[in-house]
Amino acid sequence: MQPRTVPAADFARDQTSGSKDPMLKDFYVSFAAICFTLLGLWLIVTQTRHAEWRREVRLRRRAHGVAMNFSLPGLMSLLALVNPDSVLLWRVSFAIAAIGGIVILVALRGVDASRFGVAAYAVAVILYALIAVVAIVPSVVTGVGMMVAAVRVEAVLLTLLVFLDVNIAWLLLFEDGKQKGS
Repeated sequence: MQPRTVPAADFARDQTSGSKDPMLKDFYVSFAAICFTLLGLWLIVTQTRHAEWRREVRLRRRAHGVAMNFSLPGLMSLLALVNPDSVLLWRVSFAIAAIGGIVILVALRGVDASRFGVAAYAVAVILYALIAVVAIVPSVVTGVGMMVAAVRVEAVLLTLLVFLDVNIAWLLLFEDGKQKGS
């Protein structure tokens, strides 16, 4: 039996069916659990640092940004599981959540003044923008020569976002809380 080859045009279509791709469904089940576990741990951290952080708007905003970067990818993962056969549900929910992530990060303006903090903030906004673009125009994935389903690209982008946020949370956890230069 010859392996079935998939034409490039098939990759341009969104392939989100859980029955066709059980690995992707398993990924989103696990990823949602990881995101909400990290959110729960972050809420414990914020409770332990509450007395110090409540005095500075900058630190409260950054703590809120971390919480959003754990909860939004978890929310996207759960929404992808509501109906794994619905391409429209995946595209709309990921686009709305990603655009919401950009708006929240811009509104919070909770960026760390260090070079890493500014870079991490910018990368988080870029990752949300890429997630939104892939959800709105999934054919962009094949347009850049990638022969993979758009939802797999979204999974990688979400993983990178959460990895980045873990590092941002780690730095914020050890910040002394004293206002730097302002």
